[in-house]
Amino acid sequence: MNRDSMLTKEDFELYTRILKEELVPAMGCTEPISIAYAAAKARAVLNDTPVSAKVEVSGNIVKNAKSVTVPHTGGMRGIKSAFIAGLVAGNADAELEVISKVSPQQIEEMRGALDSFDVEVSTPAEARIFDIAITLKSQEHTAFVRICDTHTNIVRICRDGVTLYENPPKDVERADRSSLTVKNIIEYADRVDIADIKDTLDRQISYNMAIAEEGLKNSYGANVGKVLFRAYQPDIKITAKAYAAAASDARMNGCELPVVINSGSGNQGITASVPVIVYARGLHTSEEKLYRALCVSNLVTIHLKDGIGALSAYCGVVSAGAGAACGVAYLLGGREKEISHTLVNALAIDSGIICDGAKASCAAKIATAVESGLLGLNMYYNGNEFFAGDGIVKAGVENTIKSISRLAHEGMKETDKEIIRIMLETN
Repeated sequence: MNRDSMLTKEDFELYTRILKEELVPAMGCTEPISIAYAAAKARAVLNDTPVSAKVEVSGNIVKNAKSVTVPHTGGMRGIKSAFIAGLVAGNADAELEVISKVSPQQIEEMRGALDSFDVEVSTPAEARIFDIAITLKSQEHTAFVRICDTHTNIVRICRDGVTLYENPPKDVERADRSSLTVKNIIEYADRVDIADIKDTLDRQISYNMAIAEEGLKNSYGANVGKVLFRAYQPDIKITAKAYAAAASDARMNGCELPVVINSGSGNQGITASVPVIVYARGLHTSEEKLYRALCVSNLVTIHLKDGIGALSAYCGVVSAGAGAACGVAYLLGGREKEISHTLVNALAIDSGIICDGAKASCAAKIATAVESGLLGLNMYYNGNEFFAGDGIVKAGVENTIKSISRLAHEGMKETDKEIIRIMLETN
């Protein structure tokens, strides 16, 4: 390690582990896929023909599963559809790719089961923020599976009332993020051995650009990506926004291609990566520089999300859009000063965007978040910035990040509850 390095060999190994832990593939919106995963696991535990089920989910799961299309279902939407998909065709061993292999016959089975299978869906008052519990019954047996806090974190499995596995809800064991700072992230990006992260980032580039191209090729949702190309002169900024939005257009509306997620979210994985890839290709930068810029964009996004939490009223693509702008700043030769100011500017612009669940309008929010990130970058490169005392902006990038974490995690708790109440009302 270079003697000027502030990071140790162990730090580099830790940051690489964080990337590999977060940048994993998922099929469809991750909350309904988590429901499908729980259903597939419960079916395996039951090991009998199911006749009825009870699905208990937290309000935030309702928010992110209510309106989204579940892939490989022929266009089915919502919580019950996600459950049925996992029950009929799920492979629990595949975790977040639980319904990645579905036959036409199984889709027909799903459609029949959606109308005929007895499923009770409820939202317990005592549920954790991320909470999915499924009770599956046959004529003679019952199975119970509960997932908490993260998408594949099973905390309890029972059969016929006997506990087969229990790991009570707690902080999930994962790589420690406490040392993540903008300064450390940039040093890691500058010095990491590309061989250590190449496979992880190659998969992100391949998957997320493939679904972006699919979103632009065919009609999905509100076609935000296509609208951007039709309505504006397609320069590199519009192209970055359009590709990111189109990937979400496809993902939220039934496309059967996987994405590589970030912080548990496919939309955040798309937003943190696609604009950086578009800029790298437009600027004809080297493959190595793209990898290093993606380290910046992904780790900044993870750093921002760590203090906010997995699910909240704060739209996660705001963090990812800011992270993407930091990655673009890196491509342009920016380092700590430029990237820090880009991040603060971006967060000052659009930190009020709410999360009202997964659905077609997520693509438009992604376009807005990318726009705000790039505006924050261009402000600084044109000699303008927001200063400490401008609203929630504090002195120093890390203090501003703490402000955002406080706003999202604490200040927006009541906002989250009201969003869920509004969404549960009859349209």
